[in-house]
Amino acid sequence: MKKNLVKINLPGGMVSAGDLYRMLEAAEKAGVENVRFGNRQQVIFDVAQDKLEVLKQDLMAAAIMFELDADIHPNIISSYAIEDVFYHADWLREGVYKDILDLFDYRPQLKINLVDNNQTFFPFFTGNLNFIASDTSNYWYLYIRFPKTNIIYAWPSLVYSEDIPSLSSAIESTIFANKDQFYDQPAIDGNVLHGLVNASGNFVVQPVTKALKLPDFKLPYYEGFNRYGNKLWLGIYRRDELFSVAFLKDVCRICLKTRVGQLYTTPWKSIIVKGIELIDRDSWDVVLCKHRINVRHASNELNWQVEDLCDYGLDLKNYLVRIFNEEDVRTYRLCFAIKTQPKTGLFGSIIIRTQQQDLQGIDPANERFEVLHTREFNPNSKEFVSYRKDVTRQELSSCLIELCNLFYELQSEPELMAGAVYLEEEVPGEPEEQTTHQVYQCKNCFTVYDEAFGDELNQVVAGTPFAAVANYSCPTCEAPKEDFMPVELQALTVGSS
Repeated sequence: MKKNLVKINLPGGMVSAGDLYRMLEAAEKAGVENVRFGNRQQVIFDVAQDKLEVLKQDLMAAAIMFELDADIHPNIISSYAIEDVFYHADWLREGVYKDILDLFDYRPQLKINLVDNNQTFFPFFTGNLNFIASDTSNYWYLYIRFPKTNIIYAWPSLVYSEDIPSLSSAIESTIFANKDQFYDQPAIDGNVLHGLVNASGNFVVQPVTKALKLPDFKLPYYEGFNRYGNKLWLGIYRRDELFSVAFLKDVCRICLKTRVGQLYTTPWKSIIVKGIELIDRDSWDVVLCKHRINVRHASNELNWQVEDLCDYGLDLKNYLVRIFNEEDVRTYRLCFAIKTQPKTGLFGSIIIRTQQQDLQGIDPANERFEVLHTREFNPNSKEFVSYRKDVTRQELSSCLIELCNLFYELQSEPELMAGAVYLEEEVPGEPEEQTTHQVYQCKNCFTVYDEAFGDELNQVVAGTPFAAVANYSCPTCEAPKEDFMPVELQALTVGSS
């Protein structure tokens, strides 16, 4: 029987126990046994065609917005899930996030990220509008990644918290009204967008006096019971990404009983419960035991990103994790992404990319993969370096282990690591004052050729102008030289939607 995909956004990744319980009741009544949480902190599940009308009626009666077989309105993600438990924000508290989210009076069609600049658990640039908290209270950096491109534009002023919803609306409206300029184009002038948006409304701004500096990536262990202050937080991850409706209903019941107001979803497809009293620990243990929930997986299993609803990628991840555990592979400060489609923006410093377009019923003997890593293994960059192509499934684990070892060698000899363009190197000023640096970017896979670094894989030494490189082909996708387009570095490259 036909199944329908249901997606429910949880703005900011936050949901009250009561609201989640109502969602689960509607799902259970429609015969749904398991739900998933997506990379953008949303709830996803399948419902049979003959139960669809019942589900729609119950969700509408509960005033729960949803999408069927579509993802037109991406969830707004936020990093609040980990505030207080992994780190303490300087000024960005739950109230600030909620105030911003409550001011959204429209349903965005662009991906919006609201994240603090002191954490590394949430990605910084997987959205189209990436608001990153500055050190100035209630002001944010804004980096725009134009739709269907790899082009990032640094907004030349800091954005006031309460202006984020209206500014987002103005930017989205301007982009969609001028698709010939700002949508799926090889060269986009962000300054033109800035001028059009500023002309459409008055926004409170502050000058950018300090360049954005992001912390080194470290993924905290996000599972199990953990103490903070005089309370506990609980992280729950599922190897198969499936959370049973029965289990989540019990979680909601104990939250309501013990006055834990909210649950939080994460981009690692897990949930976090904060504010658990020490005296309630036993009650939580009863629920975990009842549903046979294991909350102590190995760290090298928790640092993987897989596309939503991708059984192939999930199977490959679990296969590789088993080998990593057998070989006792160290993966600290690394994270992995498995890509089966070209334009799914995942978060990873090492990327396993399938080289076949059709994976349905593929013979494992015919599987081939390309292994890539980002410059300096920074998961917030998408400047890919191709490490090896045509890797078989049998060879894949040894190739990845070899690359992990290379990463640790480079930590002790940083001068050997390929240089990347850092966001903090350039302070955006007024548009006419910004300096630019031209690079060349492959229009197919978005690999960048920067004269400053050359191309070691193609034996092109640093300092070689692109025009002087003869018979050049892309080191990632082997596209010819004429497929490289000039791009100005005020629009940095970090990933496609």
